[in-house]
Amino acid sequence: MARVALAVHPRVAIRYVMTANADATRVRLDRWLWAARFYKTRSLAAEAIDGGKVDVNGDRAKRSKLLQVGDTMRMRIGAFEHVVAVRALSEHRGPAVDARTLYEETEASVQAREKRAGELKLAAASYDFDLGRPSKKDRRDIRKLRGRE
Repeated sequence: MARVALAVHPRVAIRYVMTANADATRVRLDRWLWAARFYKTRSLAAEAIDGGKVDVNGDRAKRSKLLQVGDTMRMRIGAFEHVVAVRALSEHRGPAVDARTLYEETEASVQAREKRAGELKLAAASYDFDLGRPSKKDRRDIRKLRGRE
């Protein structure tokens, strides 16, 4: 990687910016997950990988696993599971439009996620409190209905 110096202001120190390595054929898994915007930070991506929530080509992966184009990944994020194929590599996080070009989600994965979202939506209890906040008795009844008492 080359370093390029940019002068920000005459009285401010010179800031160095890393330029992208154009001929990269492999990228670390944690960096790619961050660049593809599956996780907000690299440390969150690394936590998910270390927790066994990310598989690459059917095997549990380490954060230093080098990804290449064509790899298949299975990620469990919250209640949802994503199965994606790596289409491009990037070490740098860019706009969301660019991040979507880095992977392609399988049709089966999209359908499974939509089905799961529908199940969760139906399972969520909805209460109609037209008269304002629930009273203490209402809260007891809600807890009993949810099976917490």
